[in-house]
Amino acid sequence: MKLSDFAYDLPERLIATRPVSPRSAARLMVAEGDVVRDLRVRDLPSVLRAGDLLVLNDTKVIPARLTGERVRATTDGSGRARVDLTLTGPDAAGGWRALARPMRKMRAGDRLEFEGLAAEVLAVGEDLHVAFDREGEALDAALERAGRMPLPPYIESRRAPDARDAEDYQPIWAEHRGAVAAPTASLHFDDSLMGALAEAGVGTTRVTLHVGAGTFLPVKVEDVTTHRMHAEWGEVRAEATEAIAATKAAGGRVIPVGTTALRLIEAAAAGGRIAPFRGETDIFIYPGYRFRVADGLMTNFHLPESTLLMLVSALMGRERMLGLYERAVREEYRFFSYGDASLLLP
Repeated sequence: MKLSDFAYDLPERLIATRPVSPRSAARLMVAEGDVVRDLRVRDLPSVLRAGDLLVLNDTKVIPARLTGERVRATTDGSGRARVDLTLTGPDAAGGWRALARPMRKMRAGDRLEFEGLAAEVLAVGEDLHVAFDREGEALDAALERAGRMPLPPYIESRRAPDARDAEDYQPIWAEHRGAVAAPTASLHFDDSLMGALAEAGVGTTRVTLHVGAGTFLPVKVEDVTTHRMHAEWGEVRAEATEAIAATKAAGGRVIPVGTTALRLIEAAAAGGRIAPFRGETDIFIYPGYRFRVADGLMTNFHLPESTLLMLVSALMGRERMLGLYERAVREEYRFFSYGDASLLLP
């Protein structure tokens, strides 16, 4: 498979920079077998069946963009300089991975000072490893004061993050802090829709995958099978595996909400069946992959030549998926993180 096999043309006017309101008013393309319907997200209770299970990612996006000063001891007084830091995820040692501008001037031992918050650069490589001067709830509170929401590059190139994004770019069930990008299919759900789904007999269960900035990185190899994914931390708890197993046993469908939830439950089923999981995963799903858990997927419309487009192509077939994207363009669906959604049921 070549990278160019996953290209499509997208008019810039279809890239959404704000979500619709209310959330569940977003459009929903339902592709079930060979049938395609144009609905709204609020119609989900009439599309899904009693006994189906939605798998939700309950990660919470942190205000991962910080602007401050790099401080370095020098003899000529030139040790202070502006720095823009973007956290990309927690590391195994309890610190954080990050990217900085300017990256090439960073050194181990540098002190980074922000509004009411400081960090030390521990190591410099492809990214930085930094340790903050506080942790836990104290760090959370400091990031809320000093940080900004990490909107995707295709939004930030068009406008700056603002106060609305603090709510818009967060699922209503977000709980476990650690993501630096939202599980965006989750952004379409509101309390009214959740109540309607429960009344229709559609179940939910939660898993956690802390989405990293690697979700936005372009694929740079022509042979897509040689691409390496960035690792992300996730957890599938016992109650989720039990709910999934019970749904399967009863003949219901397991439908992740978002590619992040799908990747995590498939990683947790690497041994052949779903099992509790806690740790990092770099699972890469592209055409030819055999799904072990997911019976469908609710997801937004993804970037051309992206790993997420490869994932949905694995679920629906590449030609079928590209045909659906051509249809979405023709019908003027809104694309990417703040855009409309699709429900894919092969």
